[in-house]
Amino acid sequence: MWGLGAEEWQAVALSLRVAALATLVSLPFAVFTAHLLARRAFPGKALLNGLVHLPLILPPVVTGYILLLLFGTQGPIGAPLKEIGVIFAFRWTGAALAAGIMAFPLMVRAIRLSIEAVDPRLEQAAATLGASRAWVFATVTLPMILPGILAGGIVAFAKAMGEFGATITFVSNIPGQTQTIPLAIYAFLEVPGAEGSAIRLVLISVGIAMAALLLSELLATRVARRVGGR
Repeated sequence: MWGLGAEEWQAVALSLRVAALATLVSLPFAVFTAHLLARRAFPGKALLNGLVHLPLILPPVVTGYILLLLFGTQGPIGAPLKEIGVIFAFRWTGAALAAGIMAFPLMVRAIRLSIEAVDPRLEQAAATLGASRAWVFATVTLPMILPGILAGGIVAFAKAMGEFGATITFVSNIPGQTQTIPLAIYAFLEVPGAEGSAIRLVLISVGIAMAALLLSELLATRVARRVGGR
C-alpha cells in the first residue's frame, strides 16, 4: 500500500526536478522585479504589477494555452528557439517554464513585502557615503531581506510542485517525461483500482505543501524580528 511503484517514483523525481529548476531560474528575476516594484517609481509600474500577478487571476488552463501559443514549435518565441535546439512544448523543460510562471507572483510578493519592511533610510545613509545602488542593495538590503527571499523561494517551490492546469495544457501528461505528481494523480484516478497510488501521491503532496508553509512562516517571523530589532 505505502511502497511507491516505479511510475510513482518517476512522478516524484520529475516534480522535484521541475520545481527546483523553476524556482532557481525564476528567483533572480523575482528579486529584481520585487525591488523594482518596492523601491522605484516609473511609468507603467501599475501595468507591470498587473502582468506579474496575472497568472494568479487567469485560469491556469488559459496560462498554459498562452504558453503553447508563444512557446510552441510554431509560436513566435518557440519557433526561433527550436532552430537552436531549445524546445519547451511537450517537454519537461516546458513543465518547468509553466510551473515557474505560475509560482512567480507568489515569489515576487513575498520578496517585495520583505523589501518594503526595510527602512529606506538605511539605504539612503549608505548612498550618501558614496555607495552605488548595486552596492547598497548587496551590502544593506540583501542581507536584511534574505529570509524573505528564502521564504518566497520555498513557497514558489511548493506551488511549482503542485502546478496542474497550465502544465497539462502546455506539455500534456506523458509518463516519465512530463507527468509530475498532480498529473500522475489525475491519471491514476482515471484507472480503476489505482486509487492507492493516487492516495500515496496525495499524501506526499500534502506533506511537501505543509512543510513549505511552516518553513515559510518561520522565515517570515525571522524577517519581522530582524526588521523590528527584537
